Amino acid sequence: MKKACFLLLLTWGISITAFSQEFLWKTDVYSFFDNTEFSGSEVQNDQTMAGIHLAPQIGLNWNKRHRIFAGVDLLHDFASDEAIDEYKPIVYYEFQGKMLQFYMGAVPRKNLLDKYPRMFFQDSITNYRPTINGFFWELNKNKHYANVWLDWTGKQSKDTNEAFFMGWSGRYNYKLLYAQHFGYMFHYALKKDADINESVHDNGLVLTSIGLDFSKLTGFEQLEINAGWSVGLDRDRNIGEWNTPQGFLSETKIEYKGIGLFNTLYLGESQQIFHKDHSSKLYWGDSFYRLKKYNRTDFDIHFIKSQVVNIKFTCSLHFAESKVYGQQIFNVSFNLNNLPKQQQKKYEYLWDDWF
Repeated sequence: MKKACFLLLLTWGISITAFSQEFLWKTDVYSFFDNTEFSGSEVQNDQTMAGIHLAPQIGLNWNKRHRIFAGVDLLHDFASDEAIDEYKPIVYYEFQGKMLQFYMGAVPRKNLLDKYPRMFFQDSITNYRPTINGFFWELNKNKHYANVWLDWTGKQSKDTNEAFFMGWSGRYNYKLLYAQHFGYMFHYALKKDADINESVHDNGLVLTSIGLDFSKLTGFEQLEINAGWSVGLDRDRNIGEWNTPQGFLSETKIEYKGIGLFNTLYLGESQQIFHKDHSSKLYWGDSFYRLKKYNRTDFDIHFIKSQVVNIKFTCSLHFAESKVYGQQIFNVSFNLNNLPKQQQKKYEYLWDDWF
């Protein structure tokens, strides 16, 4: 009887403590349309990807720094007969300090790894891999930042190879000048079946660049250019030796009142050495970097850009294989929540006075 009373009081106490904290909720809607016109390419697929994500979450906040969220990311592919084509659980702990952010669990990918160039993660990763399963830790102050993260992407079974990413990145700003670094190591191991003859792969990639950011001196949202050197680290453990393809990568970013331009140029050795054997299972970066010369130019229109609604259209030109390929991307996101809102400068558009 005493034990029962004690358990009842303990349960009641935990419930009162939990529900006395601040209740949080989020609802994210993300719709994408990505049409690639890569017909005739030897390194890319010609396809159209389109769908919509709904990601409701509820959570608790205590001491203004600690949060727990639980929810689900639901994907419906356009033209599919299924109401839900894929679902991913969202369950994570979040710490928000003055300079320190920490997440652990099944965490939404959005805003965590967005800074990585497409050489590391291609456009469609966000569409079909909406969460990272592991942790993300970052120190940031005055736009300086440094982070490390883990994303466990494959649980070993008879059908699935054990696989995970370990990554790190950072940026340091000094007046107009900045230096940035991106890196990861992807470990692609074996299935749980001794009869399958496979090899363990280690796939790493690092990029260090220096740039100039003129946006603070102008009315531009973005006005910067950077240039750097990338090194791939590829190994098939059955063979033993490391492959280290290297190359030059330059980025130009311009955004002014709703109109943007983003240009990427790569010149160097072919990345993704073992792509023919393992394809996208081993490499999550854009396959165009298997070429020695590649340039991509994005022309963007931000129809709406805010903390709640974002509508963006991108027309891309890919200069590769002595050809020009086209791509059209249309993204719409809608984010509602009861989280504390950060003050943001009102975004201005060229067409503000037209309506």
